[in-house]
Amino acid sequence: MKITFPHMGTLDIVLSDLFSRLDVDFVVPPKTTTKTVNLGVKHAPEFACFPLKVTIGNLIEGLEAGADTIIMVGGTGPCRFGFYAEVQNKILHDIGYDFEMIVLEPPMTDIKDFIKKCKKIAPKKSLIQIFHAVRVGWKKAVAIDEVERETLKTRAFERNFDDTTVARKKALTVLEQAVTSLEIREAREEALSLINKVEKDHTRRALKIGIVGEFYVLLEPYINFDIEKYLGQKAIYLERPVYLTDWISPSKNNPVMGINSDEIKKAAKPYLSHFVGGEGQATVGHVVKFAEEGFDGIIQLLPFTCMPEIIAKSILPRVYKDLDIPVLTLVIDEQTGRAGIVTRLEAFMDLLWNRRKKKLSVVS
Repeated sequence: MKITFPHMGTLDIVLSDLFSRLDVDFVVPPKTTTKTVNLGVKHAPEFACFPLKVTIGNLIEGLEAGADTIIMVGGTGPCRFGFYAEVQNKILHDIGYDFEMIVLEPPMTDIKDFIKKCKKIAPKKSLIQIFHAVRVGWKKAVAIDEVERETLKTRAFERNFDDTTVARKKALTVLEQAVTSLEIREAREEALSLINKVEKDHTRRALKIGIVGEFYVLLEPYINFDIEKYLGQKAIYLERPVYLTDWISPSKNNPVMGINSDEIKKAAKPYLSHFVGGEGQATVGHVVKFAEEGFDGIIQLLPFTCMPEIIAKSILPRVYKDLDIPVLTLVIDEQTGRAGIVTRLEAFMDLLWNRRKKKLSVVS
């Protein structure tokens, strides 16, 4: 059995670490490129979610690289993400690939089935060994996300162009090489130190923007045109409420951002009082929280036809009216071009700078 999986941000680092601990043979598909997108678009339904198209491309490239087993996660609720694995499985078999797909549904839905599939992935390991591998790997995953968070906070103030990006690359390399819990703890300190050592100019004015939206588009830089790097190098201080470990955390307390999910639901309640799938309700709640924290604006990222985020998008104008926080929504699919995204971002930044100047003139 040789396993492959789709890309999503730093997921490849996390899964490579886990499978290595479990002595599982695996192949990491090539990083997402235009070729990947074109492969997915060619074989997926035209009006399917964009992440489904891209991940189909990832899986094709993984199978072409020698994999014979696909690991995919399932989901619950009205979001179509829960059907991805079934659609991917049918499409890939229909176009001639021979493989087995193992779908890991959320543990809380059927813990016995989850354990059975974990044993299938790592048949040579006991449940205790699997649990230990996951526990230690989880520590590394959280440390990786902490590096991502500090990168966002640092890039807006870097004195020398691209220093933060270089430091991030070195920091991730340090973490990748750590194996034991002690090594991970030491590597975490070294990795965060590399980010903190970036020379900064704290006198620089910076806009504060929160980035919210559908998790895949938020986490996968190729799909969102590396928006975080682009904005950070334009002196934009960024925060996003969702990191990889926040998304898959079984607890309500997200390990990186530390925002309790009940708190977010409470913030969203005046505008959206129930779960609508995906991050729809969370998007509204996080916009409210960012507004309360005095952020200058919000960017919402979503793939074309994403139902939960479309619901959130229809509600956000009311949030803007009540809380006076501008929101720019960027809808992304295979037709979206970087030039168009950059143009809209530049216009949005001009709007936010003008708003800040007006507020300062009123105060003075």
